[in-house]
Amino acid sequence: MPDELDPVAALTGLREVLDGPLHEIARRLSHLVASRWPHTALIVFTRECAGRPRKVAGDVDMLNKVTIGELEQVKQELDPGTPVCSTFAIAGEQRAVWAVRDPSDMLLVLVPRSPGQPLPQPGLLTALFGIVATSIRQQVAQASPDYLAESRAAALERERTITELATAHESTLVRLLTTLRSTELDDHRARVTATDATSSALVALRTAQQSQQALSTEAAPAAFTVLRNEIRQMLRHHEAPIEFAAPTAAGSTLPGDIAHAARAMTRTAVLALTADPELARLRVAWTCDDATLLVDVRDQSTGNLDGASLRRQLQGRARTLGATVGVDATPGWGSRVTVELPLDASADTGVETRLTNLNRREREVLDLLAQGKRNKAIAADLGVTESTVKFHVTRVLHKLDVSTRGEAAALALTAGADAAART
Repeated sequence: MPDELDPVAALTGLREVLDGPLHEIARRLSHLVASRWPHTALIVFTRECAGRPRKVAGDVDMLNKVTIGELEQVKQELDPGTPVCSTFAIAGEQRAVWAVRDPSDMLLVLVPRSPGQPLPQPGLLTALFGIVATSIRQQVAQASPDYLAESRAAALERERTITELATAHESTLVRLLTTLRSTELDDHRARVTATDATSSALVALRTAQQSQQALSTEAAPAAFTVLRNEIRQMLRHHEAPIEFAAPTAAGSTLPGDIAHAARAMTRTAVLALTADPELARLRVAWTCDDATLLVDVRDQSTGNLDGASLRRQLQGRARTLGATVGVDATPGWGSRVTVELPLDASADTGVETRLTNLNRREREVLDLLAQGKRNKAIAADLGVTESTVKFHVTRVLHKLDVSTRGEAAALALTAGADAAART
C-alpha cells in the first residue's frame, strides 16, 4: 500500500493540474494521483464540454472502448460526493473501479492497477476532484479562446465520425433488411426473427446518432434561458430594469461551443454596461437564423463606456470563432454592444486554430523561433536546457503540421500580422 499523500504536496501538484489546456487536464490529473492511487486508466466525464465530454489518460486500447452509456450508468449508481470502490461495466467488461461523482454531476473513474485494492484516502481524492471539476466548469463558462478552438475541433470531428459511421451502418442494415424481407427466402420463421432483430438494430443506431449529436448542440431558446438565469443571479442587487429578448422557438440549434461563447461574451458586455452608475435600463437580446447568432446588448445610460477595453476583452473569443464585434457609445444617450457569431465552422481560421493547440511554453518557444533565435538562445531566455528546447520545438512542429522551424516561424508571423490588421 503506498504511503498517504501529503495534503500540502497534493495542493501544490494540483496547481499544475489546473494550469494548462483543458483537453489535457486528465493526463495532468493522472500524473498527480498516480503515486497514491495507482491506476491503468483515468476518465473524467462531464456534460459541460460539448466537444469532448470524456477526458482520458492511460491505457489507450481500453479507453477507446469506453462508451458514454457506460459512464452514464456508473454516474447514475453513485451518490454525489460519496466515492466508491465497486465493479462496473467499463470498456465492455466488468471491472473493479474507483469512482467519484462530484455534486456538479461530473464523474471521475479510475481503473486501479490492483483490482482488489480498496480506495485509499477517499476523502482526499474527492476533494481534489472537486477542485478539478470546479476548474473545468469555470473554464467552460468563461469560454476562453483555447477552449473554444479545442472544443470546436473535437465537436466537428466527432460529428463527422458519427455521421460517417451511421451512414455506413444504416446502409448495411437497410440492405440486410431488404434481403430478409424478400419472399424468395424459404425459412419463414428465420426470416421473421432476423427481420425483427435487424429492425431493432436500425432503430437503436438512429437513436444513438441523435443522442450523440445532441451532446454537441444546444437549442437557441434553451441556451438563452441559461444565460437569463445567470444574468439575473449576477445582477440580483442591481436596481435598473432588465429586458430579455429570447430567440424564437423556431431558431437554429447552436453548436455547443457557440452557445458557451455567446453566453460568456454576453455576460462580459452586461458587466461593462452595468458599471455605469446612472444606468436606467438594459436590454439583452439574441437573434438566431440558420447561419448566424446575433448578440445585442444595449442600455440607456450616460454612454461613458470604455469601448476599447471592452472590445479587447471580447476580441480573443471572437477571433477564435470568426465573430464580428461592434461597440458603440453615444454620450448622454447610451451604449450598444453587438456580437455576430457565424454558426458554420468554415469561419474558423486554420492558422489560428493550430496555434491555439499549443500550450503556454510551446507558444513562448514559437515566439522566440519567430524572432530567429536558435536553441541555445531560446534555452537561455527561458531558463531551460537545450534538450528541453529541442523537445518543445519538435512538439511545436508536430502540432502546427509543419516540417521546418522556418515554416513554424512564418505561421506565427502570419497570425500576428492578421491579428494586427483586425485590431
